[in-house]
Amino acid sequence: MRHFLDINQTDPTELRAIIDQARAMKDARNGGPKGNADADQPLKGRMAALIFEKPSTRTRVSFDVGIRQMGGQTMVLSGADMQLGHGETIADTARVLSRYVDLIMIRTFEEATLLEMAEYATVPVINGLTNRTHPCQIMADVMTYEEHRGPIAGKKVVWSGDGNNVCASFIHAAGQFGFDLTFTGPEPLDPERVFIEQARAKGADIRIERDPVKAVQGADLVVTDTWVSMHDPQSARERRHNQLRGYQVNDALMAHARPDALFMHCLPAHRDDEVTSSVMDGPNSVVFDEAENRLHAQKAIVRWSLGL
Repeated sequence: MRHFLDINQTDPTELRAIIDQARAMKDARNGGPKGNADADQPLKGRMAALIFEKPSTRTRVSFDVGIRQMGGQTMVLSGADMQLGHGETIADTARVLSRYVDLIMIRTFEEATLLEMAEYATVPVINGLTNRTHPCQIMADVMTYEEHRGPIAGKKVVWSGDGNNVCASFIHAAGQFGFDLTFTGPEPLDPERVFIEQARAKGADIRIERDPVKAVQGADLVVTDTWVSMHDPQSARERRHNQLRGYQVNDALMAHARPDALFMHCLPAHRDDEVTSSVMDGPNSVVFDEAENRLHAQKAIVRWSLGL
């Protein structure tokens, strides 16, 4: 059973194979109609359940389109449709869904929900996002960096802002793909220590630097994310803005990185909060390539999970 739950749980050689296949599929479709099915139809006759407890734009559209392009069919289920874990257990839901579909992708709140789904499902389960990690996003990010600048191994990535779920998966990726990562942000928002130690144990240089100017010196890639979640109350939003204002990615900060440093953001962005429009729309920004590559990376993840 090939679940895709977190980057640090998948062998680096397998991760590299996924990236390579994603690039090959993207190249094969380059310039073709967006609705045109892939020639080899690897998912013909397959059905995937796409579960969204959390709202989504990129994850929903990219998985749905990607599976359809490969000849498969999708069933999109919201938390309201299923009331996951309320009444019927997650384990029983996993057992039932496994009788109907060939693959489950779930975007949920608690990591425990994902893990229980994977434990009891008899089909592959893919982590579309939890409050703790977001591995599909980072696979697209690695793919995007390498499209523009070549191998990411040995490069310096700087994360500015909140050590959230996307940051956590970037730290996982540092250990698996062999790049270094510096986190710059306020101490209360540091990434989980266990993720840092795991990546360090695999040889990655993971640092915490409170001064964002010092942090970005020599950076090959600068990354940020929204300061607030759609579920945060107004009081939390105000507190986050106060905490993170000094970590905004703007032209002055990017000037301290390498001249060819790329900028990434997983989107949606709150322009002129965590990043200025001048950076987001600037020549070193690859945010829309990054968003497109969610489609290609996730198609490769689906094929890998199904052994196709």
